Amino acid sequence: MRVYLVIMDETPEAEKALRFASRRAMKTGGSVHILAIVPRENFNAFGGVQATIEQEAIDRAEVIANSAAGSIFAESGKMPTILVRSGDPQKVIRKYLEEHPEVAALVLGTAAEGGPGPLVSYFSGHAGALPCPVYLVPGIFTEEDIDRLA
Repeated sequence: MRVYLVIMDETPEAEKALRFASRRAMKTGGSVHILAIVPRENFNAFGGVQATIEQEAIDRAEVIANSAAGSIFAESGKMPTILVRSGDPQKVIRKYLEEHPEVAALVLGTAAEGGPGPLVSYFSGHAGALPCPVYLVPGIFTEEDIDRLA
């Protein structure tokens, strides 16, 4: 089974990547894995405060991922796999790909304007060393464009 990995956050790029991945999964009999990443903060607050800040970030990521999963389920009837991890995004994604050889593609969305984000820059530059292809969904694509391409 083809598995399409989408990195989910609150950006329009992530929504476009998710739309493409879910449409591809429906057409190929595959599934979608949604990975929400909570970057570690570079500051240290008092222990209890720091733990509360980190838990709130994890809770927020879970809400975003579950909302995205609900949209996929409503359209396809298949519930995607949802994971929330903390850490450096590039390292978390690389580790996930190593642990999940069933992933057929990493799907990322690009910004409609400006330069590429950090994940697009990193993974497009390191695509040759990954165990799967990287699909980049252009930020200027409309829903109709994405549906036609998928």
